Amino acid sequence: MSLLPCVEINPASTATHTVIWLHGLGASGHDFEPIVPELGLPDDLAVRFLFPHAPNLPVTVNGGVSMPAWYDILEMQIERKVDTEQLRASAAQIRALIQRERDNGIAPERILIAGFSQGGAVAYEVALSYPERLAGLLALSTYFATADSIQWSPANQDLPVLIQHGTQDPIVPEALGQQSYQQLQARGLPVDYQTFVMPHAVCPEQIGVIGRWLTERLS
Repeated sequence: MSLLPCVEINPASTATHTVIWLHGLGASGHDFEPIVPELGLPDDLAVRFLFPHAPNLPVTVNGGVSMPAWYDILEMQIERKVDTEQLRASAAQIRALIQRERDNGIAPERILIAGFSQGGAVAYEVALSYPERLAGLLALSTYFATADSIQWSPANQDLPVLIQHGTQDPIVPEALGQQSYQQLQARGLPVDYQTFVMPHAVCPEQIGVIGRWLTERLS
């Protein structure tokens, strides 16, 4: 399997941790690139950020027109009927990036998975099914699309998870974020759920919270 192209941001010193951060539908790896300096991570925390680019795929709710997508969205209803086969194919590509980091000397427990919107759905699948312990999962304005069919990983059954959602989100309603939170709670995962007064986006207040959480998870 060829690796996905990525925007890669390396620390000044040799990386000891990695964050793999997935963008949303129609965006690219450059979408969250500007957020890195705003996170306020300590200078001595040597974190490599990987922002992979999703492949171009036909998207049903976009009239079948191809765009950067991790999987096809078949309906815009709140339960969001999605192409789970393609979602899992994308998850396999992210696992290949995890392996690349492992080959570069980063232990899996020092690798954190993050995702926004559609990228967050893939992040759920990757992190909660990965066979070895990871550092954490950051789920932004997203939903747990494969909750009913995921192969849960015993190694990550107590993985720290931070879910953040906008209370005014018209694209992925907050109810889907709450549902994901409840599904993880039911499994006993240590999950934190936070809301911000915003639409389908990321706000400055939220970035500070993410930075502090990443520092706790990766220090």
